[in-house]
Amino acid sequence: MIQLKDKETGTLLGSISQQQLQFLIDNLEEEYKEDMDYYLNAATLDMLESRGADQGLLKLLRQALGDREGVEIVWLKK
Repeated sequence: MIQLKDKETGTLLGSISQQQLQFLIDNLEEEYKEDMDYYLNAATLDMLESRGADQGLLKLLRQALGDREGVEIVWLKK
C-alpha cells in the first residue's frame, strides 16, 4: 500500500495503488532518483487527466489541492 500525505501538514490524504504511483512517477518531474514528493496545482492535475490518470487518483489529488493554489504531496510505502 502507498500512502499520500500533505508534505506541509503531514495529513494523510489517502492510499493509492502501485500502478497509480507509477503513473505519477512516469508523468511528473523528479528532482533526483529517490524523490518521493511532488508539487501539484490545477494545471498539473489537468495535464495528468489529459494523459489518462484514473478517476480515483484524480479525485484524491483534487481533494488534496482543495482551494489552494498548490500543494506538495509525499508518498510512502507502507
